[in-house]
Amino acid sequence: MNAKNEEKRRTYERSARLLLLLAMRRIAPGTKVRFEHSIGQGIYTTVSGLDLTAAMVRRIEQVMRDICAENLPIEKSRMTRREAMTLFEKQGQEDTVRLLTYRPYEHFDVYTCDGLSEYFYGDMVKTTGEIDRFALRFYYPGMVLMLPEEADGPVAPFAERPQLMRTYAMSAEFSRILGCENAADVNDIIKNGEIRTFIRVNEALHDRAIAQIAERIIARGARIVFVAGPSSSGKTTFANRLGIHLRVSGKRPVAISLDNYYRNRDEVPLGPDGKPDLECLESIDVPLFNAQLIELLAGHETEIPRYSFIHKRREEKGVMTRVGSDEIIIVEGIHGLNPQLSDDIPRELKFLVYISALTQLNLDNHNRIRATDVRLLRRIVRDQRTRGMDAIGTIQMWDSVRAGEEKYIFPYQERADVMFDSSLFYEIPLLKKCAYPLLKEVAPDSEHYVRTRRMVKFLNYFVDCDTEDEIPPTSILREFIGGCTFYDE
Repeated sequence: MNAKNEEKRRTYERSARLLLLLAMRRIAPGTKVRFEHSIGQGIYTTVSGLDLTAAMVRRIEQVMRDICAENLPIEKSRMTRREAMTLFEKQGQEDTVRLLTYRPYEHFDVYTCDGLSEYFYGDMVKTTGEIDRFALRFYYPGMVLMLPEEADGPVAPFAERPQLMRTYAMSAEFSRILGCENAADVNDIIKNGEIRTFIRVNEALHDRAIAQIAERIIARGARIVFVAGPSSSGKTTFANRLGIHLRVSGKRPVAISLDNYYRNRDEVPLGPDGKPDLECLESIDVPLFNAQLIELLAGHETEIPRYSFIHKRREEKGVMTRVGSDEIIIVEGIHGLNPQLSDDIPRELKFLVYISALTQLNLDNHNRIRATDVRLLRRIVRDQRTRGMDAIGTIQMWDSVRAGEEKYIFPYQERADVMFDSSLFYEIPLLKKCAYPLLKEVAPDSEHYVRTRRMVKFLNYFVDCDTEDEIPPTSILREFIGGCTFYDE
């Protein structure tokens, strides 16, 4: 999906959220609706103060369709911060009131429909009649607002994601332990001087989760661990930390990067744009990879290739590698969950880990921050630090990266034995310090301005944080802001 279509779809999603809030106001006024996270092309939504049932969700959907048929205007108006805070306090939205106390600007836009006013950081459609493609599905204990995959397309079918939902449940438990679910919560923690402890506990939760994964790998008796995930998930740091925990249990894991199995650039298949498609599985020398894994498992010394990204081809000499009879191989790369990558290896010898920044703090209950946007922030910060690239340079590649993820990574995520959420509840204020000035450099006449402006808007709600020295040198965030002792200088 290109940037223009993506922004159009986001406008539609925001408008559909308003439609659901309007329906809930008619059916069960006073209940608290919270838009949680993505599940497929839908949004998992919870309601406090109402026991949802399948019948109730069907009723809510019908009221949404009734409001759509009424074709009510969605009107935009400008308010002062004080006016908005008074309005939202009357509507019982204390979370939004707390958020606005941290807003750095005195005026902003509010959308009103049928007597309900809401703040959404982005454009909306003009009338409820335009919001005619959606479905609502009961998904205990909440519901899923199903939306189109493309801006003008039909509603995408519901896809069961049990692994993903279990990971969301673990992240919700982390949120409970940390006492943090919205932007105002982390701002209060920073303001009250509690951020250092907050960082330590957040990192300890990550460490405990990685230790538990290591225990499962050993209990399974797996010989090969595949670590896969989309761009800017923290795969490399995670793989290193997992190796440390395996060593604590008496193992001596050997790490292998799939990047070293890239074919020479002139052998890589071309994509639709006529350029080498480095995202496709065929760009990897799969037969050599499988043959060498089998040699390693059999205890033979093997020359693992080394790929030069400077010369875009394999180097003449590789690295001689041997693995002990009971040792573990850790393979890190985007295709790790694709069964075609390692179909010569029995499934019982493999342990599959999917890693991504899966959850994020909401701004408030009605405005979520997409994990995809935070991954882009991570990528912008890392590209500027390691390549000297500006924000536009990273963003220009992002649509292609996302297309590769949708095609080659996401379809296989539920095959994983475990998912690891690499998000950190404190990361946005730290990423803001690096990314904000880069995003502000993008001029209004740039084709990427709308996207960068959207990220600037939600970053505006986070206060500055200068506690980078508290972040451990093995933190996943260090992969992006620098100072990681696994591979930085």
